[in-house]
Parts: sequence; structure tokens; C-alpha cells
Amino acid sequence: MTAFELTRLLPADHFAKALREDARRGLTAPAKWLPPKWFYDKRGSELFEDITKLPEYYPTRAERAILTERATEIAALTGARTLVELGSGSSEKTRLLLDALHGLGTLETYVPVDVSESALREAGRQLALDYPKLTVHGVVSDFTATLGLPRAVRGPKLVAFLGGTLGNLTPTERAAFLAALRAELAPGDSLLLGTDLVKDPAVLVAAYDDAAGVTAEFNKNLLNVLDRELDAGFDPEAFEHVALWDAEQEWIEMRLRSLREQQVAVPALELTVAFAEGEELRTEISAKFRREKVAAELAEADFELHEWWTDAEGRFGLSLAQPV
Repeated sequence: MTAFELTRLLPADHFAKALREDARRGLTAPAKWLPPKWFYDKRGSELFEDITKLPEYYPTRAERAILTERATEIAALTGARTLVELGSGSSEKTRLLLDALHGLGTLETYVPVDVSESALREAGRQLALDYPKLTVHGVVSDFTATLGLPRAVRGPKLVAFLGGTLGNLTPTERAAFLAALRAELAPGDSLLLGTDLVKDPAVLVAAYDDAAGVTAEFNKNLLNVLDRELDAGFDPEAFEHVALWDAEQEWIEMRLRSLREQQVAVPALELTVAFAEGEELRTEISAKFRREKVAAELAEADFELHEWWTDAEGRFGLSLAQPV
């Protein structure tokens, strides 16, 4: 039977406090914003799973294609005894790495890190059935605040940060995150990083504004989260979904645009938020990368890029780096 252990690094009131702080800061800013991590309540997570299957949304398929082709090579290059996944969710895509490392005979421990305890427990139960003798040590943590990797695990470690999630951070946040991650790693450890790549803006925008309207519903669901958790008075139908390409920053922005002048009460914050007609609330940035940019940001955090792979169409990049 697989050994399953769970460590909680977040206090019980962490999410309630963090949402209040983020909402107060973002909704009172001159240019309103909210961080994308609040998309992922139960309904938001279901909608995102639907998004990954849409014809316009290529990143999940492209990254899986790279992993399918390169997992055995990644296992051989890293020889990892411990696989750590940041933002693991259901751990579905990571099974390609688990299988490859298990086949190589080195893997001892899998450490999924996620904010969702329920997702970690569900994934852990299934892994217990599928990977006898594998130790699974789930960590409930917000990796943008603290990684908190278990100290008892044996190296070499392979840390996987997949899905292009790095692009949801601003350049300053990325630098801080990579530096904090570097501090957790030892010589011989490796980082496997997924990054969506710069391409035709029409392809990029379509991936965030699909014809079926699933991404629009996903974006507007953030307002449902505020209504439920903060007793707010947002009407999702009073906003429209916007996705645009910022060529200077080389990132996609998702926004919610107010369709009319309105006042929205947020009682939990003792706040009323005014929106002018056409005013926008930014809900996500999704930076796109070039190989040179990935290498430079890794180098700034004392990582060296050793391997770079893309899918056949050059849409998505997977890089393997090691601490210097």
C-alpha cells in the first residue's frame, strides 16, 4: 500500500483573509484588478477542465505532447528520487513523469503541492492504488507565498511547474518565486518548467476567448466567488469578458468590462465599488515566452538551462534547468 501523508502549511482562515486582502487592494486600485488564483472554486475548476478540451485552447495538449515524447529522457537526465509538483491539482499530467521515473527505478517519493486539500487527498487515494510502494507526501500550501518542501525527502529532486502557470505572475513576482525555489534546491536537483510561447496574436486571443463562451463564463465566475465569499452584489451579466494581447509586455490579459455605470456593495469589506460604463477589472495576465527570456529569468535566479523542448508546432516550451 502506498504511504500517504499530508502536511498543512496554511492556517484554517488563510483563504478568507487572503481573499479579503486581495479584493480590498485590487478593487480600490486606480486600475482595478484581482489575482487569477480566485478563479478556482469548485465551479471554476470544472470550467477550466472544460477549457483545456476546447479546440482553441492548445497549451494543455501541446505540453502533454512534449511530456509524452520526452518523459523517459527527463527521467534519465534527472534520476530523481523525489518528484515535486507545484500546483498539482489532480496530478493527471504528471503521471507521465511518474511512469517514466518508476520505470527507471529511481522514484521513491512524490510531493504534490496545492492549495486544495481535497484535490490532494483525492489524487493521493488514486495514486495509492496505481503506484504501490510510492510514498506520497501532499503539501497544502500557496507556493507563491511559501513552498515548504518536506526536508526528509531524498535527492535528487525534480520540481515540476507545469501548465504555463509561471506566466500568471508579473516579472517581479516571477523573479521572487524563482529565487525562493532556488533556495529550496541542492546541487543535482532539477526544475522542469512549462511556458507558453509567443505566437500569432490571433491564436493567443482565441485561446482565451473561445467561440463557445466557456472562458467568458470562467472569467465571470470570479464575480460569483466574490458574491458568495464576501456577500458582494456583483451581477455577472453586467460585465462582459475581454481578452487582449499586450504586444509590449508579451502577455494576454483577461478583463471584465462593466456594461454600465454601477455601484457594487461588498459588505464584508465595508466597501462600495464604483464602475464607470466601459471600465475594466483585470482578472489575469498570462505571459508568453521566448527561449531567450526563459533562460535569462532562470539565470537571474541562479539556474542554468540545460534542455529545451517544444511541441511539433512550436507552441509551448518545456525547459529543464539545474541550480548553479
